[in-house]
Order: sequence, then C-alpha cells, then structure tokens
Amino acid sequence: MKHTFHFPTDGCVTCGDKLCTKKVSLFSNLNDEQIHTLLELIERKHYKKGEVVMHTGDDFDRLYIVNHGSLKASTYNEDGKEQILYILNDGDSLGELSLLKKVASPYDLIALKECFLCTIPKYRFDEFIKENPEIVFAILESAHEKISSLEKLVGAIASNDADIRLRFLIHRLMKQSGSTTPKGILISLQLTREDMANFVGVTRETISRKLSHLSGEGILEILENKQLLIVDQDYFEI
Repeated sequence: MKHTFHFPTDGCVTCGDKLCTKKVSLFSNLNDEQIHTLLELIERKHYKKGEVVMHTGDDFDRLYIVNHGSLKASTYNEDGKEQILYILNDGDSLGELSLLKKVASPYDLIALKECFLCTIPKYRFDEFIKENPEIVFAILESAHEKISSLEKLVGAIASNDADIRLRFLIHRLMKQSGSTTPKGILISLQLTREDMANFVGVTRETISRKLSHLSGEGILEILENKQLLIVDQDYFEI
C-alpha cells in the first residue's frame, strides 16, 4: 500500500539536495523560480520493498522521480515469464510522456527496495506547461532516450543470444548506477539473480554461471554485498 507524505515544499527530507527536482535531467535547465514552482506540484510517496507502485493497465497520469530507492518496470509474456524493461535508481524518472497525455500503464512498476518517490500528476503539470512551454522539448528529448534504450533492449532480446543480453544489462547498470574507482566501475546491485535472469531471459543458474565465467576471464569481479566491479568496460559496450 502506498503512503503519501506532506513534506515541506522548500526541500525533501529524504534528499541531500535542497531542490530534489534538480537531480532529474528533465528539469536540469530550469531556473530556481521554475524549480520552486515544480516543488509545489509534487506529491511525495513512500513504498516498501516489493510493493507495487503501479499495475499494468492503471492510469499512467504522472511523472515518477526516484528520490531514494530502486524500482523496476516489468511486463509478462504469454507464458507468464517476466521481462524487465527499466531499472530506476536515485534521480531517475519515468513517465515523461504521461505529462502530455494520460495513457494506460504498459507495465508493472515495483519497488526493488524501500523507495521515496516524488510524483507530479498531469493535472497539476498542465498549468506549468502553459507558463513554461519550453519544457515540452525536454520531455520529448527524455522520452526519446528511453525509447532508444527500449529499441536496443528489443534488439538484444531478438538476438536470442544470452551473452549479448547480459552485456546489455550490465552496460545499462554501469550507466545508471555505476561509480568510478581506480580499479574499474563499481555496481551495487539492487537486482536479485532472479531479476537479472528475467531481464536476460535465462535461468538463475545460467546467470550465476555466466557471471562466474566473466570473473574467471578477468572481465569483472564478483564482490561481497551484491557488488560487481567491472574491470573491462569495453567488453560491455553495445
């Protein structure tokens, strides 16, 4: 069950940045006055690990910003097998086009761990667009990036090559949540092995075996606390 919190509008108690919307690339070019206006539109919500934020078919009528936590967006095929489409971490957003037109959600949105979300409902955003029409271009640009990412995912799935799909997944994790260290890119996994298997389209055992093989080749290191150290970054370029 979702829980709505009414935090002060001068900043979010779960965010290290005074203006949490500046974390989102969609709003990065807005001035402070515009950002303050956006803060008045935000509805802040909290979800526990495993809770469903949105079901397939629900009204997709708001932008979701991950203030703190991790989410996955998933669909299911005719056999009931899960396919993860997006993995969202701190500062990521989802639903840009829903700010322009309300649609039915094409996927489930589920908390991978405890999440604090900042959401902007379309009905509140409509007036902001009228006063700041330039934001439409940022919305379309952000949506285009996600569409391009989905096209690459479709291409990886269509290849029927699990190695390519795993490379795509790790490349995406590197870009979304990787941190640079002297030894390589460090990824703290929010996904379970089962989640990774569902993304790649193989069994959990196959994922573990393939990661062990990459470790043996010196391409990555499997660390404690669900961390991967990517040593050979070029291997995962798609």
